[in-house]
Amino acid sequence: MKSSPDTAYPAMRSAKVPRSPLAGPYGHPFHPIAVTIPIGAWTATLVFDLLGLFAENPAPFAIGACVLVIIGLAGALVAVLFGLLDLSRIPRSTPARHTALLHATLNAGAIVLFAVVLVIRFAIGDRISPWALAITVAALLVLGFSGWLGGKLSYRWGVRVADESTQREGYIGA
Repeated sequence: MKSSPDTAYPAMRSAKVPRSPLAGPYGHPFHPIAVTIPIGAWTATLVFDLLGLFAENPAPFAIGACVLVIIGLAGALVAVLFGLLDLSRIPRSTPARHTALLHATLNAGAIVLFAVVLVIRFAIGDRISPWALAITVAALLVLGFSGWLGGKLSYRWGVRVADESTQREGYIGA
């Protein structure tokens, strides 16, 4: 009889189980839900900046972009907490752990870049800053690559994804 991946690789099973109920239930982690807040807010920041560049009065767009950066930073802190709970379940010295650490480091870098953007925005007031715009683009590129790594953790290596026997329930009768 062939062993299932979950029994053959206990480390993989460990990465699927939540550290705490705060991380979300088995097979439905909160981290991927929480990351939509900073990603959405920071993407909208770029849109507001671009609109502000071509607007007759850029002030409402500059103020809106500033508020969106703040929302993104607050959401990022929540996502970080959930992400750290998930990271704590990935066994050390595994490719998944190394990828997760790179993912976390890149996200931390993006958070720092958006904090710098916020300082610039407070310093210039209700105008569109080319520096803030450039840093926003750079931070979004970092965030995009980090998101790709997060997808690799979930979709390729199944971190915090339900095991195949649980997934099979969705295909009974097919």
